[in-house]
Amino acid sequence: MEINKKSYETYVKQVTPVHSRWAGILKAFLTGGIICTIGQGITNLFLSYGMDKETAGAWTLLILIGASVLLTGLGIYWRIVTFGGAGALVPITGFANSVAAPAVEFQAEGQVFGIGCKIFTIAGPVILYGVLISWGLGLIYWIGTLMGIF
Repeated sequence: MEINKKSYETYVKQVTPVHSRWAGILKAFLTGGIICTIGQGITNLFLSYGMDKETAGAWTLLILIGASVLLTGLGIYWRIVTFGGAGALVPITGFANSVAAPAVEFQAEGQVFGIGCKIFTIAGPVILYGVLISWGLGLIYWIGTLMGIF
């Protein structure tokens, strides 16, 4: 029994990938920074053409989301995520990827049982709890306003 336990521990150490925490942090920082810099560059471009800040921001979001979905469909975004980790998953592009990836993965199962059923498997909980928390906070704010707290 003891021999099997030691050999198993040795095996686990051999097959467990070793990651450098600081390298991962640096890669995430660089990846997220590049995505945000691209977004800021797009916004600045629109602003230089005379667009107001709100409209430029909306178009920037549309372009970043569209690019993320396109890169996901082409199988490129997963490489960015593999390299940058949370740096690629946290921005709006990561959320778009989390919606598009299951659609791409399950398209072979058909429109209804594949894409329709699986499209929100990753993003669904985020949407659900985001709406639920927003509703709860709105209720607290409304009650606080009625009571004169806010």
